[in-house]
Amino acid sequence: MNQVRTKPTEWLKAALIRAVKTAAQTAVAMLPAAAMISEVDWKAVAGTAALAAIASILTSLGGLPEVGE
Repeated sequence: MNQVRTKPTEWLKAALIRAVKTAAQTAVAMLPAAAMISEVDWKAVAGTAALAAIASILTSLGGLPEVGE
């Protein structure tokens, strides 16, 4: 098999972009749970978004199509 080798910085950049997008999507998805913006549990939103970002990075270890792996 001919695998494309990528630079670690290229992989890291792609993985971080994917993680930030995942965290943002998770945070936005949690907002409708509160009736008003003042009722949002921001610690829970931040914690869940951070966990989603970590899960995204770990998933990216399996390969990122953006970098040709």
